[in-house]
Amino acid sequence: MATRGKLEVEIDLKSSADKIWQTIRDSTDIFPKAFPHDYKRIDVLEGDGKAAGSIRHISYGEGSTLVKNSVEKIVAADDEKKTVSYAVIEGELLEHYKTFKGEISVTPAGEGCELKWSAVYEKVSHDISDPTLVKDFAVKNFLEVDAYVQAKA
Repeated sequence: MATRGKLEVEIDLKSSADKIWQTIRDSTDIFPKAFPHDYKRIDVLEGDGKAAGSIRHISYGEGSTLVKNSVEKIVAADDEKKTVSYAVIEGELLEHYKTFKGEISVTPAGEGCELKWSAVYEKVSHDISDPTLVKDFAVKNFLEVDAYVQAKA
């Protein structure tokens, strides 16, 4: 059994790529207000919370069963290509995984868009299961973002 792995998911959303991307980019302000069950608060510790090098502390709500706190560093962000990558640098997730890095990309598809989320990770031991709970939470969250954007349209 490998200690390293990758999870990937592609989700078709009804909202436009621009609106989904803008909502994700403004997640520091929007997510705790729109999804308080999942996010108690998101605090910017360094940078503007959007650009590469920014560091954010995320306090998760009851909707997150695996993790309650996470500190993420934005590794790269490209508004033109609608991609962002991040690395978890502190928090409960690192009790199970030596490294955890995620990437999000949003691509126009018809009237809506396709969102791709992936994560690469390294487990602290062979006994640790794959982080499918994290993937499931991400999928649920992106579907909620789509519903939020649709409701505001």
